Amino acid sequence: MSDDTPDSLIPYDEIVQEALRAVVGRVLGQVQHDGGTLPGAHHFYITFKTGAPGVAIPAALTERFPDEMTIVLQNKFWDLVVLEDRFSVGLSFNQIPSKLEIPFSAITAFVDPAVDFGLQFQAAVEDDGPTDHDDAENDAPGSEERRSVEDVAKSEDGSNVVTVDFGRKK
Repeated sequence: MSDDTPDSLIPYDEIVQEALRAVVGRVLGQVQHDGGTLPGAHHFYITFKTGAPGVAIPAALTERFPDEMTIVLQNKFWDLVVLEDRFSVGLSFNQIPSKLEIPFSAITAFVDPAVDFGLQFQAAVEDDGPTDHDDAENDAPGSEERRSVEDVAKSEDGSNVVTVDFGRKK
């Protein structure tokens, strides 16, 4: 593409982002349908903007992660409910049970390290760019074996990591 490429009157970037977020919804919906049990070694890292509209998490988590947070759905989660535009799940943080409600539009990354699959999304809310954040801290066994979202996204050839970033002219 060149600098003189006209702006599209079709919002391709938004359409693609919405379609990729639907992948996350479909995967989580399948887990819900299967009784909240993940098949095989599958587990998910889900990164989301904590301040995005519709995100409902305990105040202590918002204080600790004012911008972005990563959760892990592996062994210890419950009450997974998947709706068309969001999901809710129960997780434990420092032995304290918590319920989180996360709109799909707030998700910035979805990774299944068991099969080196990952999706990265443009932030649905305006921000100043990516910020560093702590790794997921919800209670999960085998945490020493987990890889961060960044590790999976930077896998050797990146063949199973999908990043969609359409530049927008201003």
